[in-house]
Amino acid sequence: MDIGVPREIKTAERRVGLTPATAGELVNRGHKVSVETGAGDGAGFNDVDYKEVGAVITGTADDVFTDSEMIVKVKEPLAPERARLQPHHTLFTYLHLAADRPQTDDLLASGATCIAYETVTDGAGRLPLLAPMSAIAGRMSVQAGAHALEATQGGAGLLLGGVPGVRPGKVVVIGGGVVGENAAEMAVGLGAEVTVLDRSPAVLDGLAKRFAGRVKTVYSTKAELDASVFDADLVIGAVLVKGARAPHLVTRDMLGRMRPGSVIVDVAVDQGGCFETTKATTHTDPTYVVDGVVHYCVANMPGAVSRTSTQALSNATLPFTLALADKGTDAALKADPHLMNGLNVCAGKVTDRAVAETFDLEYVEPLTALAAR
Repeated sequence: MDIGVPREIKTAERRVGLTPATAGELVNRGHKVSVETGAGDGAGFNDVDYKEVGAVITGTADDVFTDSEMIVKVKEPLAPERARLQPHHTLFTYLHLAADRPQTDDLLASGATCIAYETVTDGAGRLPLLAPMSAIAGRMSVQAGAHALEATQGGAGLLLGGVPGVRPGKVVVIGGGVVGENAAEMAVGLGAEVTVLDRSPAVLDGLAKRFAGRVKTVYSTKAELDASVFDADLVIGAVLVKGARAPHLVTRDMLGRMRPGSVIVDVAVDQGGCFETTKATTHTDPTYVVDGVVHYCVANMPGAVSRTSTQALSNATLPFTLALADKGTDAALKADPHLMNGLNVCAGKVTDRAVAETFDLEYVEPLTALAAR
């Protein structure tokens, strides 16, 4: 199969879809890998690194899309990239369609087969291609929040871990999944007072055992959420509903009762965000203030640690990329129900139920859509 890796064009996005090592795995299996010039520079991989493993360096994104059957990316395709997609293409990347109607419409119009990393599952019902970026984003959320709490950044001038004789900051994490667990780990490591809210007793029990009393675990009701947010210095939104738009759990009214200079970090911004006041920001302009509360809502947080993120993501996606390349898209999807769960758009049809329900679009069974390819 001919596989293309374009350079990411989202603002300040430095990751790349394949590392030289994973590109080499594909080449060794007899596939052609075309990498756009400079695609790996932001993650510390230069063109020579790709050439050494047998990949072909192409001049432009147009060349990559023209010469390839499968496009492997990191972030959702922006409008210029969507315009290059054709019905014969298989797109393998993060999509987060439930928060992006224009992208959904363009992918439907392209006729391409679009597989979203974030809805591929495993045998335990987990999201293995989302997990590595969720772990990184969870860890970065505390790092970013601690920085935003500095007075020079508009925050309250608070050191999250405190010092002897001075109370530490209070961190509230909404959601105890991969993001929340990693955020809690970092916050505990800094010496903050940490509370995690979730609606799963099993998740709360697991966190309580793991952190052995260093984290307060609270079953999330409206009253508990309201009280926790009101008392927090840093609130991290870490709620995920697979394939669907994130629920707005923190309202503008709740925000208005927080202390001036407190900070929220919305890791769920890709899916629309957990806070009513969320709007996506970029690494070049990461924060804004609403009602005295600093908002950090960067939609591609792991892009700031691009080398680590690229290696972690490329390692996780490689088995699925190999399956798609070795077997062909249709056969690979039909052979693996977990990969099939990643199919969001195919032959002009929505094949993910959550996306269809979000936009009131017709849902078509994946096998039916594949038959129309």
